[in-house]
Amino acid sequence: MLSSSALAESGSELRFCLHSEPKTFNPLLVADDAAETIRYLTGGVLVRVNRQTQELEPELALSWKVSKDGREVTFKLRKGLSFSDGTPFSADDVAYTMRLLMDPELHSPTGDAFRSGSGAVRSEVFAPDRVSITFPATVAGLDRLFDQVAILSAHSPKKEMAVLGPFMIADYKPGSTVLLKRNPNYWKTDSHGRRLPYLDSIRLDIQPNRDIELVRFKRGELDLINSLDSEYFDRVDATSPGLVHDAGPSLDSEQMWFNQVAAAPLPPYEREWFRSTNFRRAISQAINREDLSRIVFNGHARPALGPVSPANKFWYNSRMKADAFGRDASLARLAVEGFRLQDGILRDESGHRVEFSIITNSGNKYRERMAILIQHDLEEIGIKVNIVTLDFPSLIERITHSFNYEAALLGFTNVDLDPNTQMNVWLSSAENHQWNPREKSPETSWEAEIDKLMRAQASSRDPGKRKESFDRVQEIVVEQMPFIYLVNRDSLSAISASLQGTVPVILRPQTYWNADRLTVSAEAGTRGR
Repeated sequence: MLSSSALAESGSELRFCLHSEPKTFNPLLVADDAAETIRYLTGGVLVRVNRQTQELEPELALSWKVSKDGREVTFKLRKGLSFSDGTPFSADDVAYTMRLLMDPELHSPTGDAFRSGSGAVRSEVFAPDRVSITFPATVAGLDRLFDQVAILSAHSPKKEMAVLGPFMIADYKPGSTVLLKRNPNYWKTDSHGRRLPYLDSIRLDIQPNRDIELVRFKRGELDLINSLDSEYFDRVDATSPGLVHDAGPSLDSEQMWFNQVAAAPLPPYEREWFRSTNFRRAISQAINREDLSRIVFNGHARPALGPVSPANKFWYNSRMKADAFGRDASLARLAVEGFRLQDGILRDESGHRVEFSIITNSGNKYRERMAILIQHDLEEIGIKVNIVTLDFPSLIERITHSFNYEAALLGFTNVDLDPNTQMNVWLSSAENHQWNPREKSPETSWEAEIDKLMRAQASSRDPGKRKESFDRVQEIVVEQMPFIYLVNRDSLSAISASLQGTVPVILRPQTYWNADRLTVSAEAGTRGR
């Protein structure tokens, strides 16, 4: 609850940075972080995943019901709401939005999550406040996907610029600023009956340089930094510890993997190493993840085990256990495959010295430092590791087209809790099945089992059965180690003392997920503008 003084101080401006130019203001075409930020702050959605509890809550929809077969969802809508330009909101707008979203000519990234099978998506309006949407096949976690669907007006001449969220786009200066202002028709009120949002405006400065962003935050010109690297976190913490927040492990992971593509230009004996489960697990056992967390990230990361961070409360499989870490355990596993340590050099059963290169993206100091520590750890078991840093386009070309590499070190950013968003990683035919992408059919029995399990969870309506299937996927990944998961980075942010009402969380957007209830105190008036 806000105090009377806080209420009096509300009606001010929140200011933070976008790290790139927004590529679109159409919420159905969002595919970049900057555009996603604007969609979150302006778009009205039928349901919202509460970023703090990770539970689904009603928004424009008062209630909803998903059919037993997971193909149909029916929404009961709030009455008497209007878009920012005054156009009334009704079920027609939901049907219109879904028709656009699922139009194959639009190529909506948001719509892709709903594509469960061939055939059309049908919307049926029963009344101004009641609409159903039917899909050609089961869509697992169907209702939660609507968290990303900003409803458009079917009738407003302003089209996507008419919004139902707390803020609306008021001005845009390319390369400089996006200005959002309070939506005068936003439907929410606080416990005192006062209309939300409290803020008058949000100014989003376009600033890709993180050093400049940090300097401006320290000067009081910015109210928050939504996501901080650990080095920047410690810089602020050294002088103003009350302004930084570590919300614990995020959903994101850092990992390495070996190239298992049959057509890759590798010596046959190397391909045999990389396709050995014991070899991959032995490498994993030799890597000191505690050191990676402590030295590379200054303690702002946690050793990772599998594809799901423990921050994902429902989907994380807590029964999994890591292999024993240590030189002796690693060498014992390698011995099973005929590897022998001789005079400090590890050789395979044919006498080849075990040596390989790890590629990673140049300029990413955290991955470069991780690679150096991994190089040192593997030297302890007689393996020579070479580190190759590449510009990002060259790196992507190697791991997706030429396959001219031995091992890679990169990270995954997870923006959703649901495993359906990882289908493009775990299906053997998928583009992002990085160790061996686009397989015509599964090349191993365990990949075939993952394919079966991922499709099973995607076609089930029962959360318990879905979790059972995905728990087993996590177990297989830990058993087979196609990815060697290294760390889950912490969710780090910086928040000005003048900004009130923030509750930092691990789900994006970490600091402004409740933007309609944030206030900037009177002291903010002294900030540089």
